Amino acid sequence: MEALPYLQRFHGGVVVIKYGGSFMDSPNPAGRLNVARDVAFLAVAGMRPVVVHGGGKAITAALAKAGVAAKFVQGMRVTDDATVKVVEQVLSWEINPDIVKTINALGGKAQGFSGTEIFTCAKMWLTGADGEKLDLGLVGDVTAVNTAPLHECLEQGITPVVSPTAMGPGGQIYNCNADVAAGMAAMALKADRLVFMSDVPGLLRDPKDPKTLISRLAAGEVEGLKKSGVIDKGMIPKVDSAVAAARAGVKKVSFVDGRVPHSALLEIFTQEPIGTEVVA
Repeated sequence: MEALPYLQRFHGGVVVIKYGGSFMDSPNPAGRLNVARDVAFLAVAGMRPVVVHGGGKAITAALAKAGVAAKFVQGMRVTDDATVKVVEQVLSWEINPDIVKTINALGGKAQGFSGTEIFTCAKMWLTGADGEKLDLGLVGDVTAVNTAPLHECLEQGITPVVSPTAMGPGGQIYNCNADVAAGMAAMALKADRLVFMSDVPGLLRDPKDPKTLISRLAAGEVEGLKKSGVIDKGMIPKVDSAVAAARAGVKKVSFVDGRVPHSALLEIFTQEPIGTEVVA
């Protein structure tokens, strides 16, 4: 594969990386270090990376320490007043500064943002099996992205690192899905690349068998895969966000395994997918 000519076509392009999964939450920092190194390299290579990160397991651990049980509905965390305070603390003031510090220590330039500075949201409602509305509490659906501070950073060669919280009605902080936030950021920034990093090889037809990896997922296949259960729970917002971004013009949208060294670079710099590429 001719990686260099392929890279040159996207020199200066915006790359949004959604950074999550157990490889990030793990006490072992190797996975986080590898991704941070790749992010720093992207900037040196002439790309303009933007990081949107998650931290679900760290939030669950912090809630457990506080004696609060985690509750999920359709893969979404039910969030009350006490929970959203923990969410904002863990995401914006613990994980976010750690990612920024790591990128900077590796020679990159990064700046952290609480999602409340970047994302605006409306209250999210889910639909139950019988068509009833399900109230998740302070869970938001991102409706707008404040791109001005992101563009300001990118123009100065600084990588924005953003947590997936948002400002909702009445100035209330809301917990948002990191995949949705990353997808909205990619669309608002007219990104060239959107890479969802997690702890699985990509979208699998059989979650227990890595050999069933779907290398290319066409948007038209999604509904059928949802009905068959291949796309379920936490994969639903991830896939929906990927499809929306692909349809909005993001040139390459992919799911990759963050546990694999340099998986983001391989996905971005080569034409053949190493995970799952989503096409409109």
